[in-house]
Amino acid sequence: MKSVERIKEYFEIEEVQEERQNQAYEGCLFSIDQHLFRSRLAKKTPKKKGYFVVFWEKDSQQHNQAYSFEESPDRVIVTVIDDDKCGQFLFPKEVLRKQSVLRTEESKGKMALRVYPNWEKDLSDAALNALTIFNLAARTDGK
Repeated sequence: MKSVERIKEYFEIEEVQEERQNQAYEGCLFSIDQHLFRSRLAKKTPKKKGYFVVFWEKDSQQHNQAYSFEESPDRVIVTVIDDDKCGQFLFPKEVLRKQSVLRTEESKGKMALRVYPNWEKDLSDAALNALTIFNLAARTDGK
């Protein structure tokens, strides 16, 4: 998995567990210094700027649903690899809850999102708004 190999360049990771339902996005869980992480490789899409990544699991009826806040690991790492460019986004689970990405009693969550590395230029207003919201949430998270 390219994304895990990239992470291993900077951290010693342990207990890698692949998430089969998200194999296309190199979905896995692992530990770094006794903290649990979920990892994804974001994919470039041909018609929109940014990189698409999924966050879902199957429920008991085999329907897709967003990950729950209670069962989510401490952080999610989203890796972007595009030819010679590479970037990573580190989302604390509290930020993902605040932005309604993770499922809670108040929110059904989101099963996917789009990330925008700093090399993406000329973004739409919606993309810039998404960037601003996540940046503000991350800055105020305190973790």
